[in-house]
Amino acid sequence: MAVPALPPHAQRALGGALLALLLASCGQGPSAEGFFPLAAGHRWEYDQRIEWENNTIEREPLVLSTEGREPVAGLDGGPAWRRRSASGVDYWLRSDDTGIYRVASKSDLDAAARPDAARRYVLKAPFAVGTNWQATTTAYLLRRRQEFPREIRHSHPAVPMSYTIEAVGEKITSRAGRFDNCLRVRGEAKVRVFADPVQGWRDLPLTTLEWYCHGVGLVRLERDEPAASTFLSGGKLVLELIAWH
Repeated sequence: MAVPALPPHAQRALGGALLALLLASCGQGPSAEGFFPLAAGHRWEYDQRIEWENNTIEREPLVLSTEGREPVAGLDGGPAWRRRSASGVDYWLRSDDTGIYRVASKSDLDAAARPDAARRYVLKAPFAVGTNWQATTTAYLLRRRQEFPREIRHSHPAVPMSYTIEAVGEKITSRAGRFDNCLRVRGEAKVRVFADPVQGWRDLPLTTLEWYCHGVGLVRLERDEPAASTFLSGGKLVLELIAWH
């Protein structure tokens, strides 16, 4: 995709809220720790690429780091592990025998961490083909061509998405190297919007594919939000790991 850098509000939306789809837990069990390490000192660098339906391309780096385990004001249940995006978003995560889940988040506009009302699973146990769960998402790429605000996420902030572990033991290659023993997770949702006067109201698909590799974490994410409408535009986002330690 071509090169106008994402504006700051888009960085917060795509490099912030979208990360809720891919951030894992404290990793007290070996499986959780392996598929997304949270010990302090880790760092992941991603290439974030958006292909819009008007054939323009936007690219922006995304950097995540692990900051260690800490108490969170207003959060019950003891400390949680903090993961930070260089775009200014923090997440706190935990795990237990039910899986990996987020418990709080904070953007650079928030005065304090905002606890989640309920567990927001990232990976649900068992880490095996067929395991499924639900979490809310929104439309990160769909936007109106003329109306304001353009972004569909403002009118549809919490869309239920169904996630399924589709494969285990997959191999995947990125610019950071070749990785074995990866989970592939698919997320599917639909958002109902007015497409145009000809098509009327339509259920537009939101699809996510995520690859979590043992010992590394998230290696690749693909997000598809097609519009194919005269009133709306959509696109595809690809997040690719380019370096980590």
